[in-house]
Amino acid sequence: MAVACGLTLATSCIEEYDPQQGYASADQAGSAPNSYQNFVDGITANLAGQFTMQGSETIPYDYGYPSFFLMRDVMGQDIALDDAGNWYNAWYTCSTGLGPRYLIAQYPWTYYYGWIKNCNTVISLAGAEPSEEHKAGAGIAYAMRAMFYMDLARMFANATYGLNKEAETVPIITESTSVDDLTNNPRATNEAMYAFIISDLDKAEQYLADYKRTDKYTPDLSVVYGLKARAYLIMEQWADAEKYAKLAQQGYSLMDEATYTSRETGFNTPNNAWMFAIQTKASDPCMTMNDADASWGSIMCLEVNGSGCGYASSYGYQLLIDRHLYETIPATDFRKKCFVDFAIDELGSAEEKIAALEAYSDYPDWVYSSGYEGEGYEGVGGLSLKFRANGGDEGHNNQYIGFLVSIPLMRVEEMYLIEAEAAGMQEESRGIQLLTNFAKTRDPQYVYGLHNEAYGNSSTSQFQNEVWWQRRVELWGEGFATFDIKRLNKGIIRSYANSNHLETYRWNTQTPPDWMNLCIVQTETNYNLACTNNPAPIAPTGDSEEFVW
Repeated sequence: MAVACGLTLATSCIEEYDPQQGYASADQAGSAPNSYQNFVDGITANLAGQFTMQGSETIPYDYGYPSFFLMRDVMGQDIALDDAGNWYNAWYTCSTGLGPRYLIAQYPWTYYYGWIKNCNTVISLAGAEPSEEHKAGAGIAYAMRAMFYMDLARMFANATYGLNKEAETVPIITESTSVDDLTNNPRATNEAMYAFIISDLDKAEQYLADYKRTDKYTPDLSVVYGLKARAYLIMEQWADAEKYAKLAQQGYSLMDEATYTSRETGFNTPNNAWMFAIQTKASDPCMTMNDADASWGSIMCLEVNGSGCGYASSYGYQLLIDRHLYETIPATDFRKKCFVDFAIDELGSAEEKIAALEAYSDYPDWVYSSGYEGEGYEGVGGLSLKFRANGGDEGHNNQYIGFLVSIPLMRVEEMYLIEAEAAGMQEESRGIQLLTNFAKTRDPQYVYGLHNEAYGNSSTSQFQNEVWWQRRVELWGEGFATFDIKRLNKGIIRSYANSNHLETYRWNTQTPPDWMNLCIVQTETNYNLACTNNPAPIAPTGDSEEFVW
């Protein structure tokens, strides 16, 4: 690792990932016992739970891959913060910290290129023609590298592939990139990046053809199909997106209401809809240090009050569903049960409110205290109960059990929605039928055509708006919001009558806001002379005029 002290920070200097040390040599790595499999396991073993960036137990967004879900999702409209002091406020408020000179810009660079380094090591060890013994590991490495670069491309490009193939993404570093190349390594265009991603996924598809995994914490062939479906959706190659989304569905089934809204296993335990996941482990630093407060469970699980710990459950820092999005969900759609009704705040006494919360939780008094006794927000309307604590009653009383949750990275529901959108972009009537079939599994009374909100522009058809609405509700909090806004060239709407977004941050835009185009950390552009950068985003100066739906 190199230490870079040239950034403008409150503290002296930060530890930066040095791409010149991008991967271990074959001699170094090959000399250790079981080295190859250890490197393969390392690709997915540490995606969550490690304090990789600052090494600080007190930074509850430094715990790995799922933290980026929230960084991205709060940039849009579908998640409102409860308080300006929320840990994710930099991304929600378009903080100056998003600029290239600041520590926040370092987070995706350090994490993602570190993960890519792990993939490059395995690919280097496996060689150009992996042996039978090495094929599965190589396939996992190629699949994961493609996933990481796809994320980076969508975070850093100022236009998605369908809008501008020449828009710049990030520099590509592979197992064969030389040290000399790193000082003159330009950002790949969308076209070049996605050609690289598809090439990696082609190799992964080949090498994982016969691989049988033992759990859902490593990718298999179905996940490769799912990643291809995502990539081809972004590329607007509709036939291929439909093909691979359909292939990815094989062997899985949609979550039913009981599974989706389960008070014990809801979005904390893999089921037959989950295709790929990560798991918080008891030995992870985010669990062993600082009362497990710097963990996904601390941020997302409300019902762990027995210990008095957890940002969502005890300290009053929750992530809320956007009020307008909530109000567009019909009462007959079971997904609405994952979010507390704003009407409960209009009830008179605490006792009445707690009684009403029994419809959402077996711990209604704890949900009440989460909403009314925290730092900022005073209310329960919009609180999310989608992501439940683990471990039954014991977990609800002990965060060291309750926060040991699994987190989905890919679900079959996403594949159904990709299939529907891709089909409909070829033949709209077919897409409408597929979308309707899916929506009726959530809302038996679903009627197509009720969710055609253009959000300030008409860049997409009624059909794509309907698919987008389903994605927003189905995948809330799972890291897709910003990606979809950019892909569909949508604006955001935070300012409207009765909005629950924080005042002074109620911004409306016609197109994707600039703060969704992340800046490359300045030290990269200082040393990589061919690397350009996105401009530092500038926050709007005040609330926008209220949008009228």
